[in-house]
Amino acid sequence: MIHTASLAGDIRGNATSAPGKSLARISLSLLVLCVSLLCCAGGAEPLDTRAAFLKLLERPGVELAAEVKPPTGTNGMLTTHFSFASEAGIRVPGLLMKRGEAKGRRPVVIVLHGTGANKENQLPLLHDLAKRGFVSVAIDGRHHGAHTKAGSGSAEYHEAILNAWFGSRKLPFLYDTVWDVMRLVDFLATREDVDAARIGLIGFSKGGMEGHLAAAADPRIAVVVPCIAVQSFRWALDNESWRSRVDTFKPAIEAAAKDEGEVVNAAFVRRFYDRVVPGIYGQFDGPATLPLIAPRPLLVINGDADPRTPMPGVNECLATARTAYRAAGAEPRLQVILQPQTGHKVTVEARQAAVDWFIKWLRP
Repeated sequence: MIHTASLAGDIRGNATSAPGKSLARISLSLLVLCVSLLCCAGGAEPLDTRAAFLKLLERPGVELAAEVKPPTGTNGMLTTHFSFASEAGIRVPGLLMKRGEAKGRRPVVIVLHGTGANKENQLPLLHDLAKRGFVSVAIDGRHHGAHTKAGSGSAEYHEAILNAWFGSRKLPFLYDTVWDVMRLVDFLATREDVDAARIGLIGFSKGGMEGHLAAAADPRIAVVVPCIAVQSFRWALDNESWRSRVDTFKPAIEAAAKDEGEVVNAAFVRRFYDRVVPGIYGQFDGPATLPLIAPRPLLVINGDADPRTPMPGVNECLATARTAYRAAGAEPRLQVILQPQTGHKVTVEARQAAVDWFIKWLRP
């Protein structure tokens, strides 16, 4: 039997306990049930948002059925390739890196790539994190990397998004990978070299969006750094600033509009989002989901001239997040780096600040 009162204490206990500790070993299926029960018992609005998002993400449970290859060593580092089952018929490929002499349970940093990239593109950052004492991990996002026949590029990703428009019932733009990240946390918690109470996540562009959404849904992710990702989809639609973001899946939305005999304008983009990534400019937009990360350490990195994340929309997200952190008495745990005169990229200085943020809060 699950006692709602004790679970409420676990979930809300993040405000006073070590980041992520209270939920570190609760499985994903139990997490979904926990939040649902809390909302039925009259939880606050943020819990309602989290429960609704978890309900949207949820799929029939499958065993992890993890497959882990023997590690290979290079220059004092051990690299391990692995995979696990995320849902029926879907296995998620990943790689894990750590120092060869590392002993005991170590903190983890998950790294998520952007559109058209893959886990191997993250090897320099994985190496840097492992050198500093972390276990570093990267996976291929849905329809990227080893998920695809080509092994790289975004053609199959665009095709999957178009199929979602036509009713495939998949959610390849952001949400499917969010689910995979939560299953990755399940996998990491089974490893003897991982401290499941110290799991961090950094993501870039698409990966940053997936990362902050995963952290909003799953309090087991203790420290979060979304890079060039935080934004308000609603603000962009309301203010004719949606084109740069839509360009990241342009082939899919143009094919959908052509099939409908329409042009790609703000009204059509709303319809497209409603079918392909429901709630992204409403209940699950940045101003609603970013506050769900409070009171866990959150470092937001954006470029002040990034057309994909227009600053007025970023500011709306930060305003609601600051309110949540203030209410939790955790204002120092929310920090923002606005890279001056910078578009859609992460500077060397901002990347180093992200690594320092993980060192500060996860204590490798």
